[in-house]
This record gives sequence, structure tokens and C-alpha cells, in this order.
Amino acid sequence: MLGKKKGLILVISAPAGAGKTTLCKRLLQAFPSFTYSVSFTTRPPRKNEIEGVDYYFVSQEEFKKMIKKEAFLEWAEVHGELYGTSAKLLDRAIEGEKDVVLEVDVKGGKRIKGKYPEAILIFLLPPSWEELIKRLKGRATENDEKTKQRLIRAKKEVKFLPFYDYFIINDDINKALQDLSTIINAERCRVNRISKAQLLKIKGEN
Repeated sequence: MLGKKKGLILVISAPAGAGKTTLCKRLLQAFPSFTYSVSFTTRPPRKNEIEGVDYYFVSQEEFKKMIKKEAFLEWAEVHGELYGTSAKLLDRAIEGEKDVVLEVDVKGGKRIKGKYPEAILIFLLPPSWEELIKRLKGRATENDEKTKQRLIRAKKEVKFLPFYDYFIINDDINKALQDLSTIINAERCRVNRISKAQLLKIKGEN
């Protein structure tokens, strides 16, 4: 059905260590039309993370108040910390006909797809299980216990792969970005994304 121009809603999920944050940053550099949906979290900021750019950092108490107010489109607890997508911020971006990219966990991806069926779900995977272990152990922020927890969680997350629309193997970040660009360009060419104004112009009726 043709209507007003719609922006793309891109959801990227991946196990920790697969490189989704790096890929999202490269996407925003390559596609200036995209805006990043900044999530809320209760975890402390990491080195070089900026408030309002990487996350909105809030207390556990404040986050739970937001849950009660139904402020989140989706939220999840990950290793004792809370993460959530603001319904208001996402709706505002969509109403502004902007392209939006969200970096959420697999359960969050399913919830977003439930509310926005047109959302494009992309699962990012490492080239192998061994490579994922290597990347996690190479993180300065990970100890052995955290690495073990993340690997257990990764096995659970991979089970959600059939619910996603696309998958990308991140063996090389430039190749991963190229694959992501191909998906974006193909989705922009879908007939159901043509607005009435565009159709009239094509038919010479404007």
C-alpha cells in the first residue's frame, strides 16, 4: 500500500563481541540519513562513551520508574544491568520520516518487529565460535567469569536467528559494512516504500 514516505527501521542484534557497535558507527558514517536510537542503560559508562550519544546512563531506580510509566518499547536485563529503548524517542524519529538504526538484544528485536512489522532485523555473527571467544578474551573489560556468562548468553541468542530477516558474518568490518549497505539499498527499492508523491511524479501527474 502506498502512503507517505517511510524511513527505514534497522534493528541490529548480535552476541557480545560480534562487533555490532562498531558496525553501527560505520553505518552512521556511511549513511548520514540514519539516526541512532540511543538506548537507556543502568551500567556505568565505558571509557570514551558519551552521555546521550552512546547511551543515556541512569540509575536502577530511575530505570524502574520508567518501566512503570511504560516509557520503553522494549527493555531487558543483561548480566545484572538494564537496557531499554525509549518508545517516545523512536516514535519521534519515525514520525519525522527518518531512517533509524537500533542496537538491541534478540528479544528486543522481536518486540520491535511486533510493533513495527516493516522493521528490518539483521543478525550479526562472528566468523566462528573460536573467534568470538578470542574477541571476548581480548576485551580489557572482560574477566573469565564475564566471558563465560557472555558465551552462555551467545548460545541462547543464536537460537533467535530464524526470527531475523538477514544475517551478516563479521569476519572483516569493511565487508560487513558492504553487506549491510547492500541490504539497505535493496530495502529502499521496495515498491511498498514508494510514497504517493513519488508515484505521481513517476506518472507525470504532479
